Amino acid sequence: MRRGLWRRRPRRLRRLLALALVVFAIAWLFGFYRFNQLIPEPGQASSRVTDAIVVLTGGAGRVREGLKLLDDGFAGKLFISGVHGGVDAQALLRVARQAPGNLECCIVIDHAAHSTRSNARETAKWVQKEGYKSLRLVTANYHMPRSLLEFRNTLPADIEIEPHPVFPEGFHANDWLPWRGSGRLVISEYHKFVAAMLNHGAGGSWQ
Repeated sequence: MRRGLWRRRPRRLRRLLALALVVFAIAWLFGFYRFNQLIPEPGQASSRVTDAIVVLTGGAGRVREGLKLLDDGFAGKLFISGVHGGVDAQALLRVARQAPGNLECCIVIDHAAHSTRSNARETAKWVQKEGYKSLRLVTANYHMPRSLLEFRNTLPADIEIEPHPVFPEGFHANDWLPWRGSGRLVISEYHKFVAAMLNHGAGGSWQ
């Protein structure tokens, strides 16, 4: 009897392990599908004017887009979060090919943030200090779901956030599967998004 019991146990364990792997794979694929639905597509940005524009550094074109929005009058102030130490407004203007001096007075640079979560914390401090009630959030389209999650869980609930995605050259959002670089980036962001959800206890944040 005991020998038969010991023989059956490994088989049961293997079955349970296989079942657990199948359940995990289904959950991962379903979550990944939902995450892909959250990545903005071109033409989804709102044209409304906000109190401020917030740019999260870390990707091509974000600062340039933020400066253009400021110059076009979409807000009166631009907050650039996560800038490397020693970089000032004049340098950012030169990088973005804007005429130095025209917009410098309206730009605030944050050197303290080093992650999306700290971007949200530093932005919350600045927005509350200024008394702003709305902001336009500028970051890469694949980075937007996690950025919105962090910002909505950090900023006061009465502050409105308008997402403004930037679409980096070379990133294939809708047909990422054939492109190894885009695929790795989307999967990496998905894992970071899930980790942020778990950190905030935000199980219902698929929106």
